[in-house]
Amino acid sequence: MHLCFLSSRVTMPGSPVRRVDAFEHDQMMENLTAAFEARGGRVTDVSWDDKDVDWSTFDAVMIGTTWDYWDRLDEFLETLEKIETQTRLYNASALVRWNIDKRYLRDLEGKGAALIPTIWADKATPEVIAEAFETFGAEKLVAKRQVGAGADGQHMLKRGDAVPEMPHPMMIQPFMDAIVDEGELSFIFIGGKLSHTLLKTAAKGDYRIQSAYGGQETPVDPAPEDVAQAAKVLAAAPVKPLYARVDMIRGEDGSLCLMEMELIEPFLYPLQGPELGARIYEALKG
Repeated sequence: MHLCFLSSRVTMPGSPVRRVDAFEHDQMMENLTAAFEARGGRVTDVSWDDKDVDWSTFDAVMIGTTWDYWDRLDEFLETLEKIETQTRLYNASALVRWNIDKRYLRDLEGKGAALIPTIWADKATPEVIAEAFETFGAEKLVAKRQVGAGADGQHMLKRGDAVPEMPHPMMIQPFMDAIVDEGELSFIFIGGKLSHTLLKTAAKGDYRIQSAYGGQETPVDPAPEDVAQAAKVLAAAPVKPLYARVDMIRGEDGSLCLMEMELIEPFLYPLQGPELGARIYEALKG
């Protein structure tokens, strides 16, 4: 089996514009390559916008570290649809279209997922932010892009802060102290089955748990009730994904709230789940 790990110019080795967190790309490639080669397969990383690729030469394409798509959305989606005409694509382009705008969370809420209270704003003006403070009765807010990833274009605001220009549609939420007090739980599912779970915590003085901001990850053995909540969220997806990362945070009542269900290009933390590559191989083979 020859797998294409779909990447981007900002994560490919040797790129002059490589991101500081592109080591995560290397970790994924090392894990996948070892697992596939041990089973007679191979893995090749390719930038999604490479016009010279013949996608039909691959048995499957897995969306990996395509970490620049959100500012070239139409081109990215067109590329995925082209790939899908030539080979198997995971996750499927229809699922990507559903998951690419964070308003998918409203669909999941309608199916019973517990969310952080959210205001959906086409334009996060100072007036909208002021109203959000009053609506939530909060002292701190977080505003995130509706289409984006990795905390790109994200803002944490306190009452009285100047509101920065936010040119994109945003989702606005009260700041959850649990992100600092406990961290964010990530449940990695492959082929619908739990692979591994980790706790992501922010660097001291920050709240962002991504590695680019100094975040740390620790493998954990989750409580059965926490796994059940994550699995319930996954089951609400419109199509069963090959891979999924369900990110959750603990609410004041002790149960988990959904932050995001990442189905496009999530980092899957192979160091915390060394059997990841083998599980992906078996899921693809099956």
